[in-house]
Amino acid sequence: MNSQPHHRRRNPNEQLQLSVEKREHLLRELNPQCEKSCSNVSSLLLYYADNGLFAEAQSLCDEILYSSFFSPTSSTNIDLDLVSSLIQCYAQMGHFHDILPILDDITTRNPTDNEISRSVYSLAVSCFGRAGLLELMEETLYKMTAKGLKIDSFTGNTFVKYYSCHGSILEMEYVYQRLKKSRISIEKDTIRAMASAYISERKYFKLGEFVKDVGLGRLNVGNLLWNLLLLSYAVNFKMKTLQREFLNMLDNGFRPDLNTFNIRALAFSKMCMFWDLHLSLNHMKNERVGPDLVMYGCFVDAYLERRLGRNLPFALEKMGTGRVPVVRTDPLVFEAFGKGDFHASSEVLLESSKKKRWSYAELVRIYLKKRYRSNQIFWNY
Repeated sequence: MNSQPHHRRRNPNEQLQLSVEKREHLLRELNPQCEKSCSNVSSLLLYYADNGLFAEAQSLCDEILYSSFFSPTSSTNIDLDLVSSLIQCYAQMGHFHDILPILDDITTRNPTDNEISRSVYSLAVSCFGRAGLLELMEETLYKMTAKGLKIDSFTGNTFVKYYSCHGSILEMEYVYQRLKKSRISIEKDTIRAMASAYISERKYFKLGEFVKDVGLGRLNVGNLLWNLLLLSYAVNFKMKTLQREFLNMLDNGFRPDLNTFNIRALAFSKMCMFWDLHLSLNHMKNERVGPDLVMYGCFVDAYLERRLGRNLPFALEKMGTGRVPVVRTDPLVFEAFGKGDFHASSEVLLESSKKKRWSYAELVRIYLKKRYRSNQIFWNY
């Protein structure tokens, strides 16, 4: 009697992998460039989402969820990269409200591994935050606490950071107080996000109070807190307080950096305080801090404002005009002060001729010629 051939029953993971391999083969026939980018389940999933193939993406998502990729047999079966890809895929399809039920299902299959569960929900907090979905972010945090999962520093700071980007000042301050009560230290990126929110609303007094509350003595964020405090006074031209806090900064053992000097110089420039500008430049030399395009712009704008263009070469020679122009100033400074006329004009010129090797001398020469022509046109009319 001829025996029937025995076919081994494939487990769901093998079936999914075969399905993925078949999809990759079809995609390579249509698009040879896909061979390198679609080498596994996660990249294939993102390839579908990135290229608007949402039906294919949804089909693959379903296969992943109904496979044993997230079985409770071992915590190593939870592939966080794959979970992240699932979240990104659903986000790109606009199916945000489907994400939490899926994550609940995944974590329920692995109820004993709190570390994995916390990481999974933390990914969702970041996803909802980037999209500005604050209510879903709150719901995710509630689910974490309901399951007894501790809110770690990354999740807490992510929460505050996205409230800073998408919420009101009052909402941001409320969640910041919640972070403090959790005894989680606010991180550098979160400080910057909150500072940006205060600056965009022109709440400079509150900005100063905030950085004082965080603690000006913190060493792990460099000069960021002190510079933000100086910025809160400089942008409102509170020159005496600006000088007093600058001296306090030095007394507390913090050495000024380029941002420190530029924040003060921008205020001096707009007030045409030439003596203070030159003193600040000398201090920079003593601290061995090189100027950037912003500092050059402070001198150019101030001298031309008072029609002292003939004296400008003397001031610029101290900084050196043969250097290659660079901008190393913190973007938060521009959010508060904007960009000076020389700085803005020079950036347009640098952007239009990237291959050319520019110097500050050339930028000043072209800018002065431009100003001269505009003045001639003005007086002729």
